[in-house]
Amino acid sequence: MTDQAGPRPINPMLKSALEFGPLLAFFAAYLALKNRIFTIGGTEYEGFIVVTAGFIPVFLIATGLLWKLTGHLSRMQLVTAVLIVIFGGLSVWLNDDRFFKMKPTLIYLLFGTALGIGLLRGESWLRAVMEGLMPLRQEGWMILTRRVMLMFFGLAVLNEVIWRTMSTETWVYFKTFGLTAAVFAFFMTQGSLFKTYAIEDEAEADKPAE
Repeated sequence: MTDQAGPRPINPMLKSALEFGPLLAFFAAYLALKNRIFTIGGTEYEGFIVVTAGFIPVFLIATGLLWKLTGHLSRMQLVTAVLIVIFGGLSVWLNDDRFFKMKPTLIYLLFGTALGIGLLRGESWLRAVMEGLMPLRQEGWMILTRRVMLMFFGLAVLNEVIWRTMSTETWVYFKTFGLTAAVFAFFMTQGSLFKTYAIEDEAEADKPAE
């Protein structure tokens, strides 16, 4: 699901809406339905399970629109979509919210393990995903990849601690805002690395001195 010429540009606001809209919709729906019980086919379902059932098609529709508009989906987006279908579906099918709560743990473990395998091979697989956003020298990519790998493993552990020891509502707030804020804060703290290992614009480097 990639375009040979790379992703087609779309309105940044629309892109953000498609990427974060389903999660915010999940959060809003959970707040509205968290204390309700729904009887479907003779089985009682808590609001969380019903919201999870609605989240799966909404997420897939948003992802499909993003692919149609840009002609591109990253491996991370594809893996996330597959795990949402599998673990969200298990939660709904078995009427057990634990499967959906485990999903972020598995996503972060998979991404962290993949980056670790690349590092063992002397490669930065993060570079293949983010090189267009942050042009760095190879040493910089290797350092950043190690740090991102550790961040993923740390977030996996944190998700496990929160969903196993705290309320569903606390986990929903953490999933909606905490994880996003943690990733944002991580990259904000990498400014010195980006500055140290940044590659100067080739056009500027090739420009003759006046």
